[in-house]
Amino acid sequence: MSNTVLIISAIVMLVLLFLKVPVFISILFSASLYFIANPDVSNIMFAQRIIASNQSTTFLAVPFFAAAGALMNCTGVTRRIMEFCKTITGRMCGGLAQVNVLLSTLMGGLSGSNIADAAMEAKLLVPEMEKAGYSKAFSSALTATSAIITPLIPPGIAMILYGCIAQVSIGKLFMAGIGIGILLCVALMITVHFMSKKRGYMPIREQRLEKGELWKATKPAIFPLMLPIIIIGGIRIGIFTASEAGAMAIVYALILGFCYKEMNGKQFWEAIKETCISTSSIMLIVGAASVYAWILTKEQVPQKLTNVIVSTVDNKIVFLLIINVFLLILGMFIEGTASMIVLVPLLAPVARAYGIDDVQFAMIYIFNSAIGALSPPMGTLMFVTCGVTKCKTKDFIREAVPFYIVLVVSLMIITFVPAVSTGLVNLLY
Repeated sequence: MSNTVLIISAIVMLVLLFLKVPVFISILFSASLYFIANPDVSNIMFAQRIIASNQSTTFLAVPFFAAAGALMNCTGVTRRIMEFCKTITGRMCGGLAQVNVLLSTLMGGLSGSNIADAAMEAKLLVPEMEKAGYSKAFSSALTATSAIITPLIPPGIAMILYGCIAQVSIGKLFMAGIGIGILLCVALMITVHFMSKKRGYMPIREQRLEKGELWKATKPAIFPLMLPIIIIGGIRIGIFTASEAGAMAIVYALILGFCYKEMNGKQFWEAIKETCISTSSIMLIVGAASVYAWILTKEQVPQKLTNVIVSTVDNKIVFLLIINVFLLILGMFIEGTASMIVLVPLLAPVARAYGIDDVQFAMIYIFNSAIGALSPPMGTLMFVTCGVTKCKTKDFIREAVPFYIVLVVSLMIITFVPAVSTGLVNLLY
């Protein structure tokens, strides 16, 4: 009886998600069906799990880093980083396109939000790229694709959520994200080089840097770029926890805002408002998904799933391929945070049974979720970017094909070369 109810609730949840019903409502409604059909299960657990899931002190890192990212965007940091990127990549083929990729990589360590990064670059860089002769569709597709780097570079909020759910060291995940982020940055810059060469997208400048020009561009960017170093270093040394690191990031952002004198009261309150909205949406999903995760645990679904998969698929490589295909397809329809909270408690034990490193599997999962945010029909990055740039979805998808290929190749490297994820972690831990 309970298995039947569980299957029905899962189907209902998927249908509601496909109908674009808000994620937390979809999950709560499907979970409520289980409690209604099982009167012997106390309804108090329903409310208890929602409240308890949001009481974890580790989750404080989510609003802290969200606030730090929002404040950074108000302090003039983005403009300083962009000028630095222009100086570094100015002579490369497709100069502004290279700036786009490098800016996302560096801002990933500051904003922590791929949506915020995509919206910001769509406003700042895409108009500039269009003026330089880049097509709107190419500029939009590149902006959305490069924003995928953001959740992979510490302190990505996705890593914090995964660490809390799967009980994996957030510090180790932060460290692993550096290698993954650099891999994707290099892969995209190489792709941009060849595409720009073919299309005639020119460098920003032809001449070499003049004496002192590099330092002039680097100097304003030094202090913003130190934030990821402070966070990762502090966590690794043990000066503060991930949550305390988030608080430090806010203090650091406010200090920069005071020093640069570019943040006014209106911008400050807008940043606070943005933080409250983004945090509320995340924590609502966390609370709802926690109820459903409790149901799955009660019905011993993770254990049953582990036994079935391990007894059916005896090869680790085959398992990883199946998981990647499954997550890529799922990411096309379901928001990454929701799928993470529901599926990670199920899949992490299975991966562990195959001897896959916890950190490596975490990066595989997060990377898949990031690709899902770019993929139609429900890719949030695609719609946010197209909404800002007014690019047609069909044109976006056509231009994004080479980038999809690069992302899948990068995913295969992460999947089958563990050192990409764990090398830096093993070196420093």
